[in-house]
Amino acid sequence: MTPSAYDLSGRTAFVTGAAGGIGRACAALLAEAGAVVHCADVNASGLHGTRALIETAGGKAVIHTLDVTDRAALAAAVLTADRLDVMAAVAGTMHTSRVLETRDEDLDRIMTVNFKGVLYACQEAARAMIEAGGGSIVTMASGAVDAANAGLLCYSASKAAVVQLTRTLATELGPHGIRVNAVAPGWVRTPMTDRHDAGLQQRAEAAVVRASPLRRVGEPGDIAHTVLHLASDASAFTTGQIFRPNGGVVMPW
Repeated sequence: MTPSAYDLSGRTAFVTGAAGGIGRACAALLAEAGAVVHCADVNASGLHGTRALIETAGGKAVIHTLDVTDRAALAAAVLTADRLDVMAAVAGTMHTSRVLETRDEDLDRIMTVNFKGVLYACQEAARAMIEAGGGSIVTMASGAVDAANAGLLCYSASKAAVVQLTRTLATELGPHGIRVNAVAPGWVRTPMTDRHDAGLQQRAEAAVVRASPLRRVGEPGDIAHTVLHLASDASAFTTGQIFRPNGGVVMPW
C-alpha cells in the first residue's frame, strides 16, 4: 500500500454535518486529500467557517445550507455535484432522557435526524454512485451501540439503526461497486459533548481517560482520518464494517 491510495484528487465528496466538530474535520481532511468537498449543514455561519478553512488550505469546497431531514433539499444538493465518489453522512443530534421519561416527540426527533437523515443521504448518494459505477458511503454510528448508557435510549437506538442500515446497504450496493461502512466513535471533544456543564464534562472525560489504554479522549481529527481511510482506495476490499476509533474503551469481538 502506498500513500497514493489515499489520494482523492479528481473526486467529489459530500459531507453532512460539516459546520463543525467531526463533520468539519472530515470535510477539511477530504479536501486536503484532493477532493472537491460539498459541505451541508443547517448552520450557515458554521458552513462558511468550514469553507474558509478548506480554501485557506488550498482546497475546494461548496456549501449547502439545508436540513438533512428535508429529502428534497438533500437530493437537490447532491445533484449539483458533477459526480459523487464519497458520501460521509455525519450529521446528527443527541437527546438525553431516562426510559420512563422519554416522550414520543423526543424519540421522533432523534430518529428523524439520526436515522432518516442518514438514510436520505445514503439513498441520494447511492443513486448517483450506481450511475457512476461505484463509490464509498461512510455513515456515522457511535460507541453507544456497544454499551448501554443510562439516559441515552433514543440516541443509542438511532445509532444502532444506522449500523443495520450500513450493513444492509453494503449487501445491496456491493454489486454496483459501492462500499458502505460505518464509524462508531468513542468520546470525542466536539460541540455536541461541550453542551455538558464544565463539571460533568471533566468527570466524563476523566472516566474515558481511565478506561482507555491510550489514556486520552478523542479529537475530531481522529475520526476524520478513519473516514478518509474508508473513503479512499486504501479500503477497496472493505464493506459492511463498523470501525471503532474509541481509544480502546470498548473492544467488541
